[in-house]
Amino acid sequence: MYEEYWGLTAAPFQNVPDPNFFFLSAQHREALARLLYTVRHNKGAALLIGDVGCGKTTLSRALILQLAEEKYDVGLVTNPSLPGNDFLEEIDLQLGITPASSTKVALLRGLNDRLLSNAREGKETVLIVDEAHSIQDPAVFEELRMLLNFQLNERFLLTLIMMGQPEIKDIIARIKQLEQRIAIRFYLKPLDEPETMQYVTYRLQKAGAGRPIFSQEALQLVWRHARGVPRSINTLCDLCLLEGYAIRAQTVDATLVQRVAASLS
Repeated sequence: MYEEYWGLTAAPFQNVPDPNFFFLSAQHREALARLLYTVRHNKGAALLIGDVGCGKTTLSRALILQLAEEKYDVGLVTNPSLPGNDFLEEIDLQLGITPASSTKVALLRGLNDRLLSNAREGKETVLIVDEAHSIQDPAVFEELRMLLNFQLNERFLLTLIMMGQPEIKDIIARIKQLEQRIAIRFYLKPLDEPETMQYVTYRLQKAGAGRPIFSQEALQLVWRHARGVPRSINTLCDLCLLEGYAIRAQTVDATLVQRVAASLS
């Protein structure tokens, strides 16, 4: 709606996990490196923790893009709040497995056959569970633990990546056998002020901006109001561009940001 007015070729602040707009802050780069290390060095399991809107889901998509299809068989579970058997069925579905039936035995056998087949073909199997904090059924965590029992003598047959909000840490702490199997952990925090400014500028440039649109003071206010949370930054900046278009502003200044932020609160 406002893209042409601001000289943009795309909407820069959509709250969707588009890896094309993925901003690699220092901590996002480290998180991605740790997850790739977990996968490429067959470490078994990793846990990525982050507050709401800090970019965990976008990071999962960026991770998948780093895993070549010819070498990695990747399943992504985005809604894990399912009872045990349904959860196993979802895993099979995401990995393209068609089990003989929906019984637990058949679901596990289908998964085991795929893991062994991938290993014979030199492919690694990766399961990413997003929003893991939403799992309500303790049996599901037990199933996740059991998945790490799929092993050959010298290696895991499956790499498990779990992503969730901070409460996932306490949940997993109560399941010692699962906690002990997590080799890599990382806590994703909100962006600091310089990173927030870089984030906004980066996304505008990716959307085709040929000039600065937000003033320095405006960027400082964006950080202050959004508290460095990417999802909140996106919402605020998107509405600032919309409001700026409506009033035919030449730039997004501090006054405009303040007015939009006040309307959000």
